[in-house]
Amino acid sequence: MLKRIFIILAILMVSGCSRAGNNDYTAGDLRAKNHVSGQSINWFSVNGYRASGLGGGVCCIMLPLKWNPGLKARIEWEVDPKTASKFPGYKDWEKYLKWEKEVKASYRKHSTIVDIPEYGKSRCGITVHFLPCNQVKVTTVCQGYGTPGYPVKEPLNMKEPAQCPE
Repeated sequence: MLKRIFIILAILMVSGCSRAGNNDYTAGDLRAKNHVSGQSINWFSVNGYRASGLGGGVCCIMLPLKWNPGLKARIEWEVDPKTASKFPGYKDWEKYLKWEKEVKASYRKHSTIVDIPEYGKSRCGITVHFLPCNQVKVTTVCQGYGTPGYPVKEPLNMKEPAQCPE
């Protein structure tokens, strides 16, 4: 009986990523690109749909079938700025635990709301681009980053400026 319930739940989860339950929405992948060198994105979410790390095409985010003016995305994310001291190794467990607390204390959470650009029938979920100064851009296009028609042109490995604009 437990095996049967597990199989039914697995089928429901997979089918939920391929098609929305009502005809007004469609599901797509959730992806991200980190353009800032020297920091890692631990996790991010878009309108409550969460991905670990940079989300290599994680299923799913729901988008309206038809774009509407004023369509927004609430982006939340956690950054590891890589400012903690050097990894001490595992030999001295007390030093390791102290270092682990230092790393976790350095994490920074951010959030913003951005416009979702206009799309037509061709859309492939949402790709979030993390830029310096905690700026974010999103796109729904199906092309990959760096292809000629891709709308986000900022390079990868950008440096954080000494001071961000207000």
